[in-house]
Amino acid sequence: MSNTATIRPLEWTIRPAAVRQWTDWVDHDRSARVWGAIRAVADGDGTAPSLQHAVSACVQALSATGAGLAMTRNGDLLEPLLSTAPEMGELDELQFELGEGPSGDAVAVGTPVFEADLAGVEAGRRWPAFAAAGADRGVRGAFAFPVAAGAAKIGVLTVYRKEPGSLRDSQVLDALVFADAIFVLALDHRQGVSADLDEVIEIAFTARRAEVHQAAGRLASQHGISVTDALARLRAHAYTDGVSLHHVATDVMEGRLQLDQDVAPGGDPPGGGPAATDPEHLEKEQEEDG
Repeated sequence: MSNTATIRPLEWTIRPAAVRQWTDWVDHDRSARVWGAIRAVADGDGTAPSLQHAVSACVQALSATGAGLAMTRNGDLLEPLLSTAPEMGELDELQFELGEGPSGDAVAVGTPVFEADLAGVEAGRRWPAFAAAGADRGVRGAFAFPVAAGAAKIGVLTVYRKEPGSLRDSQVLDALVFADAIFVLALDHRQGVSADLDEVIEIAFTARRAEVHQAAGRLASQHGISVTDALARLRAHAYTDGVSLHHVATDVMEGRLQLDQDVAPGGDPPGGGPAATDPEHLEKEQEEDG
């Protein structure tokens, strides 16, 4: 894993004023290069810079295989929004379905989360299902950068590479600036999240959350388990059968799929005690999960 904290100009302790001036110049230069790269991609399409252009420019700058951008409305549940290729979108989607991976961890801790080799032992310990699935798809490196400013968390940029290995320090710094650029593009200084972006996220969140959490609520009510455990079972079934979480939720809601075989004797979740099933408790859990 790259350690950008070790980067410092010569004579750090000898000429602090000169160092500050040098650092400001370097940051300005890097920012100018990043925005220039975004503008170049946008010019190729003949349109104004967008989130898609920023993500694509980041992939080019880091010589990566691809990248995905997932957004959040509350700093918790991530919704895949766009990607540079269908395969990258599948990886972001997989993290949503499994409830594990670098993207969610980066948002949770508020700092970048890097994995140089998804086929490695450490990655398997951190994200057993996602690491195996990513490696099976030929992706080895995954690097997630929060799109945020202070407490304002709006998403995460995740860069994927087919070759194992850490990013160089200069690449990490570039990616951080790209994440900042995405934050700027996503926000309207007058209204917060821009109207167009807000509408896109709202449509995606409403459709997916409604179906998935309604299915989890129904499963929890039927079998006397918590909504959290019900959601985990939906995710496990989706992963085992190789279908999307939304597909499983739809089948549950329409009565085409029964998950009775997953219920422990007595109706309790495996390894857990009885869970409250009153409507108010279920509604509270759904809000916490979503």
